[in-house]
Formats: sequence, C-alpha cells, structure tokens
Amino acid sequence: MEAKPKRRVVTENGDTGEDLVLATLIGNGDDVGPLVRHAFEMGRPEPLVHQLKNVARKKEAEIEDLCKTHYEEFIVAVDELRGVLVDAEELKSDLASDNFRLQEVGSALLVKLEELLESYAVKKNVTEAIKMSKICVQALELCVKCNNYVSEGQFYHALKTMDLIERNYLKLIPLKVLKLVIERRIPVIKSHIEKKVCSQFTEWLAHIRSSSKNIGQTAIGLVASARQREEEMLERQRKAEEQNTGGLGELVYTLDVEDVEQDSVLKFDLTPLYRAYHIHTILGVPERFRDYYYSNRKMQLDSDLQVSYGQPFVESYQTFLAQIAGYFIVEDRVIRTAGDFLLADQVDTMWETAIAQIVTVLENQFARMDSPTHLLLVKDYVTLLGTTLRQYGYEVGPILDALDKSRDKYHELLLEECRKQIVTAISDDTYQQMVIKKEADYENNVLSFNLQTSDIMPAFTYIAPFSSMVPDVCRIIRSYIKGSVDYLSYGVNTNFFSVMRKYLDKILIDVLNEVILETISNNAIGVSQAMQIAANISFLEKASDYFLRHAAQLCGIPSRSVEKPQASLAAKVVLKTSRDAAYLALLNVVNTKLDEFMKLPENVNWTTEEMPQGPHEYINEVVIYLETVMSTAHQILPMEALYKVGVGAVEHISNSIVSAFLSDSVKRFNANAVSAINHDLRVIENFADERYHSSGLNEIYKEGSFKSYLVEARQLITLLSSSQPENFMNPVIRERNYNTLDYKKVATICEKFKDSPDGIFGSLSNRNTKLTAKKKSMDMLKKRLKEFN
Repeated sequence: MEAKPKRRVVTENGDTGEDLVLATLIGNGDDVGPLVRHAFEMGRPEPLVHQLKNVARKKEAEIEDLCKTHYEEFIVAVDELRGVLVDAEELKSDLASDNFRLQEVGSALLVKLEELLESYAVKKNVTEAIKMSKICVQALELCVKCNNYVSEGQFYHALKTMDLIERNYLKLIPLKVLKLVIERRIPVIKSHIEKKVCSQFTEWLAHIRSSSKNIGQTAIGLVASARQREEEMLERQRKAEEQNTGGLGELVYTLDVEDVEQDSVLKFDLTPLYRAYHIHTILGVPERFRDYYYSNRKMQLDSDLQVSYGQPFVESYQTFLAQIAGYFIVEDRVIRTAGDFLLADQVDTMWETAIAQIVTVLENQFARMDSPTHLLLVKDYVTLLGTTLRQYGYEVGPILDALDKSRDKYHELLLEECRKQIVTAISDDTYQQMVIKKEADYENNVLSFNLQTSDIMPAFTYIAPFSSMVPDVCRIIRSYIKGSVDYLSYGVNTNFFSVMRKYLDKILIDVLNEVILETISNNAIGVSQAMQIAANISFLEKASDYFLRHAAQLCGIPSRSVEKPQASLAAKVVLKTSRDAAYLALLNVVNTKLDEFMKLPENVNWTTEEMPQGPHEYINEVVIYLETVMSTAHQILPMEALYKVGVGAVEHISNSIVSAFLSDSVKRFNANAVSAINHDLRVIENFADERYHSSGLNEIYKEGSFKSYLVEARQLITLLSSSQPENFMNPVIRERNYNTLDYKKVATICEKFKDSPDGIFGSLSNRNTKLTAKKKSMDMLKKRLKEFN
C-alpha cells in the first residue's frame, strides 16, 4: 500500500493568517458554517468571499499538481479501459444473438404462461366466489334456523342466532341486497319476539294472579296447622303440669313441630318471568320490562285490595286475605330468585300500600260487625295472615295494631251475647237443687268448675246444693274466657293475662252480678228462690277462682301465680256483696211472710178478760214456716248464711212483738194479753234454741245464739209481767235486766198498759177498787218516765 502523500500548503504572497485558518478547516473537513454565519452577522461577508476564492485557487493548484504526478498511470488506465470496451462490444453481440434465439424459443412459452396466469386468476375468482357463497349460505341457513326458532316459540335461541348473524356474518356478506334485507329483518323479528314474549308474560300474569288465592290459602293453612300442633302440645303440657305433684321436680317439654319447607310445598312456576326477563335483557331493554312488570303487578294489587260490598265480608274475607298473602309470597319468591330484577324498595312500597288498605278495610268491617263470632273468625285469619307474611320478612305490626284497636268492640259484642245467655239461664232456672244421677254429669257440672264441697266422690243420685243455673252460667263464662283468649292470642301483646283479667272481671261484675241483682230486686221472688239464689252466688263466688285459673292456663301463666289471695278477682268481692244482698232479700221475704203469719195487732186480743192457757194459733204456723225455712237453708246454704237467716228471722219476730205494743192500732192492753204473748215468745225461744243446737251452729257461734236475738221482746214481756216494774228506773237493775229497752218505747208501751177489763162501765166499776201493788208500781214507772222524758 502506498503511503498517502501529505498535503502541501502553498502560500502565496499576500496570504493572511485568516486564509491559512480557513484552508486548514476546509482541508480537515471541518464545518465552516459558523465562520460564514459569523461573517454575515458582523456585516463583513466580502473578506470571507475573498478568502474562499483564495482557498479555491489553492485547491485547483493542488489538483493540477496531482494530475501531473499521476499522468502515466492515467494513460495506462485509459488503455485498459479501451480494451474492456472492445470486450463489452463482443459480449453485447453474443447477448443479442442469444436473445434472439431465446425470443424464438420463449414465444410459445410466453403464450402458455399468459394462459396459466389467466387460469390462476379464474381460479382465484372462483375460490373467492365459493367463499362468498358459503358465507351467504351459512347466513341464510342461520336465518332459516332463526325463523324456525321463532315459529316454534324458542325465542332465546332465535335471539342468540340473530346475535351470531350480526356479530359474525352480517359484515362479511358480500351481497348488498342480502345484507340489506337481513339488516332490515332483524329489528322486525326482535320486535315480533318482544311482543310475543310480552303476550305470553301477560298470560302468565293473569295465571299467577288467579293462582295467588290458592298460594295464600296453602301458606296460611300450613301456618294454621303449625299453630294447631303448638296449641295441642301446650294443652298436653298444661294437663301434665296439673297432674304433676310436688317433689317431682320441673318437667321440661319440647315443642315437636314438623319443619316444612314452604318453598317445596308452595309450587308455582316463575319460568315465564325468568324467560321474559332474560329475553328482554338480550334485547337490551331490561329496564323497560322491569317497569312493565312493576306497573302490571301494581295494578293487580290495587284490584285485589278492592272489597266487594255486594257480598258480606264474613263470606269473602278469606278469599280477600289469601289473595293478598299469595301476591306477596310470589313477590318474595321473585325478589329472592330473579337477581336484581325486582328492587326491595319496590316491594316495600307495594306492601305499605297493601297494609294501609288492609287496615282501612278491617277497621271499616269491624265497625259494621255485630257478631263476636264473625269478628273472631276474621281476627284469627288475619293473625294467620300476619304470621305467614312475617315469615317472609314483611312488617305486619299495623295489622296487629288494628286488631288490638277492635279489642273493646269484640268484647262488647261478646259481653252482650253472654248477657243474653246468662239472662236466659237465670230466667229459665227452676231454683231447685240440681239432681245429678251419673258420674259423668257430676264431672261435667261440678268437678269441671271446682264446685264440689268434698273431695270424696258422692253416691248417686246426688242432690247438689245449687241449681242448674250455676253450671250453665259457668259454661257461659268459660266460653267467654275462651273467646276472649282466642281474640287476645297472637296479637300485639304476648303477655295479655292482665287484659284478660280485666275483661273477666267485667263480665262477672257488669253482666253476671247485675243480672243477679236484677233478679234479687224482683218483688215476685219467693223464699225458695231467694235462698237458692244466695246459695248459687256462693258457688259462683267459689267458681271465680276456677275462672281465674282457667284464664291463666289459657294465657300460658302458671296456676300457682294466681292462687295467691292477693291475686283473686275484684269480682269475687262484688259477688260476696251480692251474696249479702241475696241474704238480705231472703230475710226480707222471710220477714214479710212472718208478718203475714203474725199480724199481732189483729191476731191478739189485747184486752181479753180470760187468762190464756197457751200460745196463739198463728204461732204454730210461724214455727212450721221457720222450720221449713231453716231446714231448707241448712241443706243448701253455708253455715254463715244459715246463721244470718236464723238471726234475722228471730230478731224480726222480736222487733215485731215490740212494734205490736207500739202500734197505733193497739190503744191499750192488759196483763192477760201480755201473758198470751209471753206464751208465744216462749214457743219461739224454744224453737230458736233447739234449731241453734241441732244445726251445729252452737259450735261455731258460741256467744250469739238465736235466743239472744229475742232479748228485747223478752225483756219487754218480763218488764210488763213484773210485780215491781218501777225497778226499770233503777240503773243497776235496768242494766242487768232491761239493757236493750229504750226509755221512750217503754214509756209509750206503759201508757197503754191498763190492767182492767175493757168495758163501757169498766172505769166506773173499778174506780173505787183498791189499787194493787203492781198497779202502783206501774203508775210510779209511768210517772217517772214522764219526768225523765
């Protein structure tokens, strides 16, 4: 390799240093742009142009020197190039001849090649046509399949097929006419499918509405069955508790209730809903279908909530409530199984509308009802409705509140119904002791209401101390308790015993007690009736404890909690007061009858001249009557009542004797009349003393015998029979012998005492008669009593 010759720098006269620098930059291949830019920026481009020209002259000189140096080599190269040119001409001649021969040979091949290329073009077109035809055929096949699906009602498959056509084929169809037809038909088919689905769904809406009643009745029936099983179990538990004796410990009971999955029992098909919603989702209009469903169901609900007034509500309430229950059971199934199809707020809105209408209907219908049975039937079904829908998460509090508001109305109707029954039972009563011939009758009429007087089963035939009215009334009260508990059960308050207790007091006080008092106040009542009524009240008072225990059991309250004395009913005190009123009525009747027998002013000869040898005839009738009354009272009345009757009767006789002496019709009387009444009084005293001991009252009331209540009459007769009646004014003697006598009464009676025969000339014939010591004493008593008064 030859060494690269060094550049020579030719410096001419007049060269400046700037020319050298510029030449060096150009020689080294450096960029002179900055120098040019600087020269123009300085406004002096002429020196730079001059320098560039100098550099160009230097370069030309160098080129010339270089050519002179390589001249010989250049000549040699030119010769060689000329030889190459000759060779090239020869080669060109050879190529021309070869080309000619090739043209002759390739003409036929070129024709074949053109034919081949044309064949390839045809093949390509045919292949493309086949491909296009396949696309069209496949698209048409899918169209046919879609039409078949539509005709067969398989709308989901039809929509999927159309979606496949739109997604994979529609853009690839080469025929514009076919493509346009398919594009136009797809929306038409979708619209047809939507209408068809809506039509089918509308039919399903009508079907599900007609099925709602059966769905609701089935669901409510399941709840009713479960409630019945629970009540039966609780009843068995109560009976076990009653039979359980102390020392056995507490028994544990489990409620064996069959767990029934309601969804498996309540079979209704939601497939049309799911299908319609799915198809509308595929169509891209799910919201429109949701609105369509909600609006139609809301209209159905509004229609279901309308009550027909052409039919009594008691005949249509089950259909009305079951329809609503079925409606919301369907809605619950929809919201649980259809995903986000139905919103909880929408169901809540419909439920609020329904519950407001139900409450309004119940309040209106309850206000119109006049039968407690009808009201209870509706109430029971409403509570079953509430329990059923509560299982599905619906709030039923307002419905139960409506039932609670009608509680007083129900009890008013029930009280009125029981009042009629009680009035009938009492008015139809024969007021004769009930005759029980069989043990079953004894259990039904006595043991069932805890009316037995002994724990020992009596011999039959058994004569009960009460009349048939008592068990009849007890059955009425028991049915009232059952009806009241039935209404209060499953309501707002789970612990309703206090409410039940209030209503129990109400029927016993406001109904039973009032009817009894009305019967007692009847002037036509006889002694046997009054006596039997008093006995009946005693047993009704005793039965009130049974009523309270029975109510507690039905309310699920332990019996021991109501067996305390402070837990007794207020009605028990009221009945006790009525019993006293019955005793008073009995005494009034007895006393009235005694007055009829005695009639002392008429039956006694107050101025007889003959000394009586025994009692008056009327006194035998009085004793026979008292014997009858006391014997009957001893059989049916408690000892306390027997004592009151005896005391009242003898006390009335005592008062009658005293009143007879005070009577205005008795102007005067003599010692013979006093002696005759003394005989009468002794008969009464003997009877009172004998009856007091024979009835066993002497063992109970040791300090108050019957005879002691005749003391006023006895002291009066003793005073009038005394030889020294003036001793009455002696405080010691008076306190010992005459402590029950009143000064004024004694003064009045003594003024009438004239111990002389009652004749026209009696006063004249006896004027000169020697006054006896007794008469002197009597006159002294009269005088001193006048001074005292």
